[in-house]
Amino acid sequence: MKKTIIALLVAAPLTLSLTGCVIAVGGGDDEGHSISTSFGDREYDNRKKIAKIQLNATYNNVQHKLGLADFNELYQLDGKEIKVLFYRTHRVHKDDLTTKDECTYLHFVDGVLLETGNGADYKRNISG
Repeated sequence: MKKTIIALLVAAPLTLSLTGCVIAVGGGDDEGHSISTSFGDREYDNRKKIAKIQLNATYNNVQHKLGLADFNELYQLDGKEIKVLFYRTHRVHKDDLTTKDECTYLHFVDGVLLETGNGADYKRNISG
């Protein structure tokens, strides 16, 4: 009985002191894909990766480097295939939801990156 009480007296403070611990999983390599614990981390990582991408990069290469987009669009215009990827890069609203105006868009024509910009500025051009 006495040993049990001593064990509880030692274990209880240790258990309570662990409530603020954070365990980091994953490395710091830029090529891998990770789940960030905050929007700020993900936004920074996306901005850093997008800054390294050159115009005329291929869709497959960009998607491999950046991973799954927050939003995407696919449509035809004048016989060309248009793909637009949106990646969260900054916060506009304090609602913990991602919207296109909080993203950077990457605009591909026939699999080649032609343009990037602020997601709020993207206009879908469909002739009709």
